[in-house]
Amino acid sequence: MDLLILADEQEEMIDKYIDIGIMFVLDDSGVKAEILVTDNGNGVLEIKNLSVFPKYQKMGYGKKLINFVCKHYKNKFNTIYVGTGDSPLTIPFYEKCGFVKSHTVKNFFIDNYDHPIIECGVKLTDMVYLKREL
Repeated sequence: MDLLILADEQEEMIDKYIDIGIMFVLDDSGVKAEILVTDNGNGVLEIKNLSVFPKYQKMGYGKKLINFVCKHYKNKFNTIYVGTGDSPLTIPFYEKCGFVKSHTVKNFFIDNYDHPIIECGVKLTDMVYLKREL
């Protein structure tokens, strides 16, 4: 849970998808990162949680997990989505991983979290979905 909460800081939100998802953990002489994905039907896979322990960030572990999942599921799914806040930290990361902006869910963070979510000094309001073809 310590790793999951880094990417989604409200445990009640994690509880909504943890039992329907599949989690992969990257262990490189100890756990460094995790990714949790769900099957959304119709050939769509979604990244619900991706996190890297802070001291291992910017070392390629997140990108390695994304590439692993994309390769692992490329014959079963057509598209992978990820939803994130409109943050200068996460949007560029996913774009470097081959994702393009798809659509936005207005007020997602306001409607679904019991406290303001701040990332890189930005208060998150809308959920931005990005997609990558597999």
